[in-house]
Amino acid sequence: MTTDVFPELSLSEAEREIDAHIFARTPEADHEAKLLRVTQALSLLGDPHRSLDIIHVTGTNGKTSTSRMVESLLRAHGLSTGLFTSPHLTTLRERIMIDGSPLPQDALVRLWQQVSPAIHAVDQASIQRGGPRMSFFEVLTVLGFVAYADAGVDALVLEVGIGGLRDATNVADGRIAVLTPMARDHDKYFTGGLPGVAHEKSGIIKPGATVVSALQKDEAAQVIVAAAAQRQASVFWEGAHMSVSDRRIVPGGQVVTMRTASRNYVDVFVPLHGEFQAQNALIALAACEAFMGAGVPRALSLPAVARGFAGATSPGRMEVVSAEPTVIVDAAHNPHGIAALADTLRETFDFDRLIGVVAVLADKDAEGILTGLAGLIDEVVITQTRSHRAADAEVLAERARLIFGADRVRVAGSVPDAVQMATTIAAEAEGEGGVLIAGSITLVAEARRHLQATHMPATVDAGTVVAAADAADAPVEDAGDAGAVPA
Repeated sequence: MTTDVFPELSLSEAEREIDAHIFARTPEADHEAKLLRVTQALSLLGDPHRSLDIIHVTGTNGKTSTSRMVESLLRAHGLSTGLFTSPHLTTLRERIMIDGSPLPQDALVRLWQQVSPAIHAVDQASIQRGGPRMSFFEVLTVLGFVAYADAGVDALVLEVGIGGLRDATNVADGRIAVLTPMARDHDKYFTGGLPGVAHEKSGIIKPGATVVSALQKDEAAQVIVAAAAQRQASVFWEGAHMSVSDRRIVPGGQVVTMRTASRNYVDVFVPLHGEFQAQNALIALAACEAFMGAGVPRALSLPAVARGFAGATSPGRMEVVSAEPTVIVDAAHNPHGIAALADTLRETFDFDRLIGVVAVLADKDAEGILTGLAGLIDEVVITQTRSHRAADAEVLAERARLIFGADRVRVAGSVPDAVQMATTIAAEAEGEGGVLIAGSITLVAEARRHLQATHMPATVDAGTVVAAADAADAPVEDAGDAGAVPA
């Protein structure tokens, strides 16, 4: 099948042409000007973002899982939905979800035809001022807003790329602002430690909005309180207004009882692993109550809540992707995420020997990540991804030897080689052997693609299954505001 936009190309070929154009764009560097460029492009397109009813989600960890659960809950209540998340694992179209499905190929082609003239115009104006072209994430943000407006969705769950105040998504006004747990990350972007992180992320709180916040450290909570007061926004806090009353582990996930400002939700099945996912489920539930109640929490239908959570997925988060041996991928890429991963792994799995595969990006806290994993895994295979931001494997291995000891560290030159090495060691182990792949979302993306092509898939519940995408799609960068690395 060919297209009117690219008459000589098939849909898959046309998608690759669009991907190549977008991937060629650099990540944001001048963070102060990106909102101007996005605003200009959207203005040329009729300000589609102004027609959307938005739940805006930020935080350091858990924002993607929380966003996905919010969207699933809203859809279970009969609303048509848009979901904008980053990064993607297999195809760019995963970032622009409509009613639970990635944007179709033909819709992407039509969308590009509609939007690209505005992108080109803003590029030229910026270049004439001595600035850059629109970045990868800026273009994706514009594409998303147009797609959701054209689809006429009832609700858009909008995840920030990085931060909040200066993020490209912050041209929109979300009447619900969701704040997942905050921790230090992206130290070159955020200044002022944790209060600086909280200041940046609180930037999504709009005048008169309703804020739903996870439990935060005191120094972050103080910043959030001040920002909300300044903008006359009401805040609903985990701990004060909502809590997880009980949780127990069951096959395929956990059963959670949650108390919110409007009711108790008893024994809700959440097909995701870990205490942190129970917390994410609570925040998602409270956000939906606030959205459905126009800012005042409204009790939701128990059957709809059950359907919404049962259908929730979180690809790349404690996801079992292969069996014999069991291979788990997790996109934890900072010490806070690694700590949550460690707790979940100990709670959910019982391995006699666990082999790690680790690669990190150069701007991440490699020492903190490795230290967090040292007491969890028996051996580690250090590698590097194809990202231009990847830390060199040999340099990373030297750090690992200081933390693990030289006899527990191996090195592989590529992700497929590392996965093969780790699975071989695990398969030969006495007792139950397993493999844990963590340290970068780019690593998770490359490992999943390799395992999908070469290994028997694991038998997992529907909450962890992700449809295989076109083999030509590219893996992604770790940060939401960065582009993907062409395959």
